[in-house]
Amino acid sequence: MSLTYAVPDLHGRVDLLDHACSRILLHSRGQNSLVVALGDYVDRGPASRQVLDSLINWRFPSLQLIALQGNHEAMMWQACNRLSDPEWWIKNGGTQTLASYGAAPSLVEVRKFVPHGHLTWISARPLLHADAHRVFVHAGVDPKVPLGRQDDRTLLWKRYLTGSQGGHGKRHVVHGHTPDAAAPIVCRGRTNLDGMAWKTGRLVIGVFEDDRPGGAVDYLEVVGEPS
Repeated sequence: MSLTYAVPDLHGRVDLLDHACSRILLHSRGQNSLVVALGDYVDRGPASRQVLDSLINWRFPSLQLIALQGNHEAMMWQACNRLSDPEWWIKNGGTQTLASYGAAPSLVEVRKFVPHGHLTWISARPLLHADAHRVFVHAGVDPKVPLGRQDDRTLLWKRYLTGSQGGHGKRHVVHGHTPDAAAPIVCRGRTNLDGMAWKTGRLVIGVFEDDRPGGAVDYLEVVGEPS
């Protein structure tokens, strides 16, 4: 039995990432497993740079990491490459991210404070990961469009309507992006794991059996200080 662990929006909470890795290692009992991080590593919380450093320098040989891109990484990358107004990013949590790099939020030339390696890593992040039974994505998918033809904005920004069962064909969709302190929110065809961990201090990790269809078989809960 192989397992996949889905880690939702961290938003600068490197303390929760560290605890999550410890819990996953303990739960997996040293067996080779997959960790899918669902994006939104930066903004709002105090340690965005440290979260990126931890993911880039992944140090757990038994845990294969697939780190997806979230809309906050997209905003950061666009701002640093002058493809959007930096104020848009700064007003959406970029202030805290810049502070983690030692920069003041009023600075316009944000790129010179963010290491090139971080921006290169962000740009290389996939927008979804699919296996035989599930689709892992930051925000959501269009159920009417094949996975290989999904629009980037849908994958990064989609909001499911309340009560939407989601899903993509026979695949269960695992996502974050839609904040809900009551997470996990489990529907027939999808699971939302974003429990606003950056604010509540509560991170919920979904555990999925790779050969078993549907939703999670277990959840690991990591609790830290609320912000």
